[in-house]
Amino acid sequence: MLNVPENKANSPTVLVIVPAYNEAEGITHVIEQLRRDTPHADVLVINDGSTDTTSMIAKKAGASVIDLTCNLGIGGAVQTGYRYAAEHHYDYAVQIDGDGQHNPQDLRRLLSVMMDTHTDMVVGSRFITKAGFQSTFARKIGIDLLSTLLSRLTGQKITDPTSGYRLCSRRAITLFAREYPTDYPEVEALMLLYNRELSFTEIPVVMNERQGGVSSISAIKSVYYMSKVIISVLLMKTLKKRAWENRYES
Repeated sequence: MLNVPENKANSPTVLVIVPAYNEAEGITHVIEQLRRDTPHADVLVINDGSTDTTSMIAKKAGASVIDLTCNLGIGGAVQTGYRYAAEHHYDYAVQIDGDGQHNPQDLRRLLSVMMDTHTDMVVGSRFITKAGFQSTFARKIGIDLLSTLLSRLTGQKITDPTSGYRLCSRRAITLFAREYPTDYPEVEALMLLYNRELSFTEIPVVMNERQGGVSSISAIKSVYYMSKVIISVLLMKTLKKRAWENRYES
């Protein structure tokens, strides 16, 4: 349960964004967990053009649902959630996967860290304490590579750059509602925050294996993802450097 004041009128407003594509098998469990463990948060499922009964099941479980008419991918689905959060003036928005990997009970700690540090985004990392489900061997190699690259580019140690469990402040919500990477955007979103001089930090969380459905990231897509993200973050770093140079020259 979230730590919130008894006077709900003065409580921070929290939106849980659940991007979902063909998650009919596990979405009820995710929503029930959220309603039990985060009763003061609003739950919004972004049904990303699912071809199964994800939307119907999510509504039946008590979540609000936005049905996208076609599959936009994780970036478009998540940005839809951030746009909703910005338009409805939420104080905080948190991404939680629809496959049951993320534990809603960790949200209390994410919120506590954000309130104490006033950082713009808090990321739940499975690799700080290395407890719970980690990843497959092949994916862990790719994650380690991205972690090393991003840590060097930002000057900040990052252990889990692909984690989709992340809590955003109102400043980050406003940025992501306006500008958000497509495809598999978690790594690029960190660089976007860095380029816009917004802050982020990680805290340890314990993740589960997905509770249903099938991952959309195949072996071939993983190679494409790695190549695209590496090129993208290097370009973003170059743009950041040029922006600083132009500011100094002016």
